[in-house]
Amino acid sequence: MTSLLRVATGGTQTTLQDLGRFGYQRFGLPVAGALDPFSLRLANALVGNDPAAAAIEILGHGPTFEVDAESVRVAFTGSHAGFEVNGEEATIVPSYRSHTVYRGERLAVRAMPDSQVGYLAVEGGFEIEPVLGSLSTYTRAGIGGFGGRALRGGDALPLTLPRASERTERRLAAPPSIGHECAIRLILGPQHEAFTREAVETLLTSTFTVSRDVDRMGMRLDGPTLEHSGGFNLVSDGIATGCIQVPGSGQPIVLLADHQTTGGYPKIGSVISADIPLLGRRRPGDNIRFKEVSVPQAEAARRSAERDILQAIKSIADAPPLRGIDLDCLYNRNLISGVIDAWD
Repeated sequence: MTSLLRVATGGTQTTLQDLGRFGYQRFGLPVAGALDPFSLRLANALVGNDPAAAAIEILGHGPTFEVDAESVRVAFTGSHAGFEVNGEEATIVPSYRSHTVYRGERLAVRAMPDSQVGYLAVEGGFEIEPVLGSLSTYTRAGIGGFGGRALRGGDALPLTLPRASERTERRLAAPPSIGHECAIRLILGPQHEAFTREAVETLLTSTFTVSRDVDRMGMRLDGPTLEHSGGFNLVSDGIATGCIQVPGSGQPIVLLADHQTTGGYPKIGSVISADIPLLGRRRPGDNIRFKEVSVPQAEAARRSAERDILQAIKSIADAPPLRGIDLDCLYNRNLISGVIDAWD
């Protein structure tokens, strides 16, 4: 009998994503893949998958699943919201740890107050045929993932494993910060000369706000306008993830995973690859500040980010039971200050 993860409700936008579909941009097909590739890799590591395996990417309001398999091991990352399992009794499962869910139980991803994106990895992954070497969903072309579209109620995802493996649940020693306080680093160009000196200074000294006009393709920012020094139409050239295009309105658009492969608006700068995950987590209404770095600094930042994620994966250890006293919290966390504050 096929093991399934059934979709009860699909959430705002829930798709299958891996690290992307490489080698096809010259044909007009974007890489797609996870908005936050670091969180995807952590989710996979927690359940013992290959880091590049496909997981369920969740944007905004979370979905609900029902287990139609003997058991399924899952882990949720990208947000500290966690998820809820409704079986014989309700269980709240923290983020950044694995948990086994059994036949007939429902798994509901809770509202994410701290991030726009989260990832639910399933041990063993999904028994779905890749498209051009990837399970990433690109909805605009209707390819990849589950039927080339977002998940909706009634869908059933076939699982590779009939049951969860016999092993101890695992957790990340120190869940990472969401990073909303961090400035987003960028390299100026390739067409920053197409803007006035004041526009470049405004980009680097102002605070912008993520508008409601945001999806997997791009993120329009509200804030001061950026003035072009001449026209704003160019001969179309290549686009990379993180490019900041500025159309005639002067409002910048940061291009994300599903971006077009070419474009004709001037690009004032490009977000460095190490900060793409931070960008993917920003929600409508969140603030963004930019900081200029050099190419060598961007390369060093990417190497540092890679060391950090490898160290985080190395730190994954056995998790204590969810029920009962968590001795790690009891001995190593400050559980007293709240009581003192209550008496003050």
